[in-house]
Amino acid sequence: MMRMTETVKQLLIINVIFYIGSNFVGDVAYQLFALFSPDNPNFNYWQPLTSMFMHARFPNLMHIVFNMFALISFGSALEHFWGARKFLFFYISCGLGAALLHMGVNYYQYHHALEILQQANVPTEVINAVVKEGRYNNALLEIISLSDLEAMYSSYNIPAVGASGAIYGLLIAFAFMFPNAELMMLFIPVPIKAKYFVPGLLALDLFLGFKGSSIFGSGGTGVAHFAHLGGALTGFIMMWYWKKNSFNNNRWN
Repeated sequence: MMRMTETVKQLLIINVIFYIGSNFVGDVAYQLFALFSPDNPNFNYWQPLTSMFMHARFPNLMHIVFNMFALISFGSALEHFWGARKFLFFYISCGLGAALLHMGVNYYQYHHALEILQQANVPTEVINAVVKEGRYNNALLEIISLSDLEAMYSSYNIPAVGASGAIYGLLIAFAFMFPNAELMMLFIPVPIKAKYFVPGLLALDLFLGFKGSSIFGSGGTGVAHFAHLGGALTGFIMMWYWKKNSFNNNRWN
């Protein structure tokens, strides 16, 4: 593994401080710094930034461990070639792009279900019971699907945390720069070239995002798949733009 670079080290420290502090403070920290839907009164304008330094609560250590391992592995390689400023700009941009797509999907899911219920003249107190308490009666299922109700509830109530969106941006950049580097997933111990590994991972996230389930466990996902895809999309656009304009500073007239 390449030696940890300075900006990566600082990001690692910030993430660890946020993790320890948020677990010590508890609910207040998550209400302030996790990313809530704009429809939720807990939403604040700084959350798209702060949420990328928050992670799932203890005892779930794997969330922050996997993200920080990927940050060190891929981030150090990229910072080595780019320098600190370009790397940090890319990392933060991908994290914000992830937050924006996640919020956009949440907004659509919430308002799509809300529109169905309102058009069916469902009383406001019944809608509020679904949104705020997750309670519904069987009569509602004749109007709207259970998956739409679950999406409505989770979009409104469950905040997003984690550096995964920014990490997916780093994966995209790594695949651009080192397409033939061999990578492995823990549960698939076979080396796969980055140019195949990363698109395969994105395809899996896209499938699970639309399916509404996770490869870990059953039922609700608990994984912000569209945040992953938002970070990857932002990273792809930036890498495509930089590659397209890479010779502009070296041309002659």
